[in-house]
Amino acid sequence: MSRLEELLAELCPYGVNYTEIGTVMNYEQPTKYIVGNTDYNDTFSIPVLTAGQSFILGYTNEVDGIYKASKDNPVIIFDDFTGAFKWVDFQFKVKSSAMKMLTANAKKTTLRYLYHVMGNIDFTSDEHKRLWISTYSAIKIPLPPLPVQHEIVRILDNFTKLTAELTAELTAELTDRKRQYDYYREQLFNFKTQAVDYACLGDKNVGKFTRGSGLQKKDFTDTGVGCIHYGQIYTYYGTYTDKTKTYVSEAFAQKARKAKCGDLIVATTSENDEDVCKAVAWLGCEEIAVSSDACFYSHNMHPKYVAYFFQTDQFRKQKRPLITGTKVRRVGVDNLAKIKIPIPPLPEQQRIVDILDRFDTLCNDISKGLPAEIAERQKQYEYYRNKLLTFKNINAEV
Repeated sequence: MSRLEELLAELCPYGVNYTEIGTVMNYEQPTKYIVGNTDYNDTFSIPVLTAGQSFILGYTNEVDGIYKASKDNPVIIFDDFTGAFKWVDFQFKVKSSAMKMLTANAKKTTLRYLYHVMGNIDFTSDEHKRLWISTYSAIKIPLPPLPVQHEIVRILDNFTKLTAELTAELTAELTDRKRQYDYYREQLFNFKTQAVDYACLGDKNVGKFTRGSGLQKKDFTDTGVGCIHYGQIYTYYGTYTDKTKTYVSEAFAQKARKAKCGDLIVATTSENDEDVCKAVAWLGCEEIAVSSDACFYSHNMHPKYVAYFFQTDQFRKQKRPLITGTKVRRVGVDNLAKIKIPIPPLPEQQRIVDILDRFDTLCNDISKGLPAEIAERQKQYEYYRNKLLTFKNINAEV
């Protein structure tokens, strides 16, 4: 019998009390900790935090209004509009008033136990309102005796540490593989030692760019003709796809400009130079609608070969002088047509694609390769956390 099983049998054999989380947590408004100046600099010492994904927004040199969290006095920061939260054990300031600082009622529980419990709460909200007082604090959580809480925290913290170590190893390996991927992609498109023809993408016998047509998110339907919106190229698609995320009606599609199988779909606008002209090869059988702020490239090369070329330094170096605009960066189809591409015979294009496909799968496919292993580690932690934090409620009605 494990130590936890012994404690459960001794201290709470029939179950545990469930209580509203707000009764065992104290909250503080962030008003006096809000940063006054957002001119951040990495040479400054005090981090400015958000409970969202970015976490550390930057560093400030302000010395007043600092929340003095530490290893001995940690805090949970809680986004009052989304429910996101972070564990913090160092001094900080905050960016926004849309936050709560949460600490534990030490007589009844520990903050670390509550942190694990909060991670186990299935909570999302799309309402734009303050959540802690109105909703979240009323969520009921299991509250076993303190010795049981301590043992659960010990187990989950050990599991978290092991998971973090494994994830760090896998992430380091993934970083190395991506470097290899980038290196081999550049080498494979370097034909200095081979007699290979170069041509402009828009040359008559090479390919043609066609601008997309008006397509907004309000035009999306649950079924119908597939479509790709330019923003999805940045957020959803990889190097190639044979399925679309969204659809438009048959009537809308009849009026839209459509890409066919093998065409390359290119996002022609972005907020930064690096992302503009990100491209995805369309490999589906049906024609699909393409939005404005994107174009599609019809050509006589291997579609994946062209898509991989758009990821090379060779392409980026030619693209940079063609970018226009200030806040919105843009490359027009007439300028895209001027970019030169090496065109080896189709068997050589296929060989290059086969090599890069293996790297692409290893590095980027969430269902295979290293990203899947990293995701699996997180799933294991979440599974055991749920098992450890599931108790019979002794106050539940029979």
